[in-house]
Amino acid sequence: MTEARIVLTTIDDPERARSLARALVERGLAACVNIVDRVHSVYRWQGAVETAEELLLVIKTVASHVEPLEQAIRELHSYALPEFVVLPVDAAAPEYLRWITSSTQPGTQFGTSSNEE
Repeated sequence: MTEARIVLTTIDDPERARSLARALVERGLAACVNIVDRVHSVYRWQGAVETAEELLLVIKTVASHVEPLEQAIRELHSYALPEFVVLPVDAAAPEYLRWITSSTQPGTQFGTSSNEE
């Protein structure tokens, strides 16, 4: 297994999704956030079955950033209980893994990474 992690969260508004994604990358907590539009969610909330149109955020990060990433999502998210699911990355292209790691290091310069050389 690698140190890379994929974190999933959902959100209800495209502008909020873009804002949250940008904040996570700017803070160096994520190398990249993909925003997947129009996810139809069916879930139980406060005893009732609910449905909602949401956006799925697929966040690429490293293990050491999982806790501060969760704190940032709780701080910035509009939901009372935001989804926060962490998936390990068992394997990936070595160059991509290096890019995730280098993009989430303190002092990362935006627009520069090992995969752009």
